[in-house]
Amino acid sequence: MGAHRQGVRRQARLRPRAVDGIIGAVFHPPIRPAAMRRISLSRYLIEEQREKHWIEADLRLLIEVVARACKSISIAVSKGALADALGSAGAENVQGEVQKKLDVISNEILLEANEWGGHLAAMASEEMEHPHQIPHRFPRGEYLLLFDPLDGSSNIDVNVSVGTIFSVLRCPEGASATDDAVFLQRGAEQVAAGFAVYGPSTLLVLTLGHGVAVFTLDREMGSFILTQDGLTIPADTAEFAINMSNLRHWEPPVRRYIDECLAGKTGPRGKDFNMRWVASMVADLFRILTRGGVFMYPCDAKNTRGRLRLMYEANPMAFIVEQAGGAATDGRRRILDIVPEALHQRVGLVIGSKNEVERVTRYHQDAGAA
Repeated sequence: MGAHRQGVRRQARLRPRAVDGIIGAVFHPPIRPAAMRRISLSRYLIEEQREKHWIEADLRLLIEVVARACKSISIAVSKGALADALGSAGAENVQGEVQKKLDVISNEILLEANEWGGHLAAMASEEMEHPHQIPHRFPRGEYLLLFDPLDGSSNIDVNVSVGTIFSVLRCPEGASATDDAVFLQRGAEQVAAGFAVYGPSTLLVLTLGHGVAVFTLDREMGSFILTQDGLTIPADTAEFAINMSNLRHWEPPVRRYIDECLAGKTGPRGKDFNMRWVASMVADLFRILTRGGVFMYPCDAKNTRGRLRLMYEANPMAFIVEQAGGAATDGRRRILDIVPEALHQRVGLVIGSKNEVERVTRYHQDAGAA
């Protein structure tokens, strides 16, 4: 009997611990998880529209649709070989680059998600020669959407972070959305821009022209949650990102800048620099937004007009970086002031911490004046 009572008492002592969570929920005020106290992308956009009057309802809905498409792309990227999504698609895009399967998948996801909502007049993709027209059975809106569906796709097969970049413009009143020229607006005319990073967590970086916010995808909730707001890039940095394999092709101003960085404390800059190069622009730029740095893909003897696309990569990234207090030039001109001449125009890019970008630009100007 004594042993039996002792066993009962032991069970009684253990039982409250085993159901502690249930007892807490019943007898104490519920504690909301931290994620539930945060602001969802939808709430953030509604507040930007309703309280601050910074965006219109159609733009809010457009961004939400793009965000949902990014969630679908994130799932496709995360499945990789399990979904037979790795490797080449066996074709080239308009840029003459070999398309990956996920390039094609991502492009289709963005097209299908955005063509029926009534927010867009037309879309343009890095993967397509001409703009994608909204089918006649769907209503047309007043915005234009440009996107690089999967930036850094050469890294897909080795499981390095990739992403999606997008830019939103207004369609000029009375203009025909069937004409490529309707998209040829300066980057300064953008009304919104953003990019997603598909890495250890899926992030959405967004600007509406009033600062930069970062949202993290909560996979269990299925929502993007605001995790950083008012990002500011440090004006000074000790990090640079550039493809060193192109050294032999660089122009003298670029070589001068990198040589000074590599000289470290004993050189003219008087401090040591670190080089970081992911070869995935979205990953490199998010690092710079987070802790500063300068990213360079300049014009050189190999790519005399530059390597990156002005409309799909340089413009949206420059808009975001400037909104975070950074700067972006092609080595000579502010990126957002460049008047596009072609839908798939290429450009050199120096972007990131303001003082470093200005230094590289000054070196180019000095070389031009010499």
